[in-house]
Amino acid sequence: MADIVGLLLPFFGLIVIGYIAARITKQPAEALGWLNTFIIYAALPALFFKLVSQTPIEQLTRVDFIATDIAATYLIFLLLFLVGRYLRSNSLAESTIQAFAGAYGNIGYMGPGLALLALGEKAAVPVALIVCFENALHFIVAPALMALEGEDKRSPGKVAADIARKVLLHPFILSTALGFVVAACSITPPLAFQRFVDYLAQAAAPCALFAMGVTLALRPLKRIPAEIGYIVPAKLILHPLVVYLVLQTVGGFDPIWVESAVLLAALPTATNVFVIGQQYGVWQERASATILITTACSVVTVSVALYLIKSGALPAQLFP
Repeated sequence: MADIVGLLLPFFGLIVIGYIAARITKQPAEALGWLNTFIIYAALPALFFKLVSQTPIEQLTRVDFIATDIAATYLIFLLLFLVGRYLRSNSLAESTIQAFAGAYGNIGYMGPGLALLALGEKAAVPVALIVCFENALHFIVAPALMALEGEDKRSPGKVAADIARKVLLHPFILSTALGFVVAACSITPPLAFQRFVDYLAQAAAPCALFAMGVTLALRPLKRIPAEIGYIVPAKLILHPLVVYLVLQTVGGFDPIWVESAVLLAALPTATNVFVIGQQYGVWQERASATILITTACSVVTVSVALYLIKSGALPAQLFP
């Protein structure tokens, strides 16, 4: 258990430091803008490029793995969407944000740092694949469903063009694609360039976690939405469990890939869920509350997930 605490303390400690710093200094939300720009456009893309470019190309083409992982994630999305839409009679737009709150984990900010720290360099490829492909699909699904609801007033052509632009030009996607090219062509970048990428990549996790703590502090909990009662357990418990069971059912995956997918699925709700809600003016305050509550609860649930993984209590092969 001491090993788990040693892994989580610096990780969640950075979030706490960011939270405390924001509460003490009382900087405006706009002050975080350039740090977020550095994280999204420089540090994390450098990390993804580094991870992918140093990986044998045959490992980067595991379409079966990413398809299975996404299918498991969208089982959770569909479940929560149906609950919101038909059991609670919410609008399509509200049901969409609720579904993302339970299926869209903080895989970009928290995922790479925690997975590499806990599972080592072998987790690099599955983490990069999950982050890029899940984000790309989320960027497609969110505006598509909002357009069906009528929340997006643009023409179908403009919506499609915006989706394509967001997917193809997102820094995570571009850096990963460049890493694919380098790996496929067996290119060895100059030493100076490698060092430059290393410097940026090393800053990714600390800056992202600090920024996340600041973001949480700038979105105080005003009320606890009723939906929290089922979204929190769905995100923090059901999501990693379903990912584990679906990957084990399909079979044929390296245990470290399965463990990486489970760990990323166990992460709290992504801050992008609030961004999506804010963009369309739907479920904003409750999305913010969900992010705060799932992040606080994840201290316990992620600790349990890591314990199960590191102790060997999570069977590497569930079905014979």
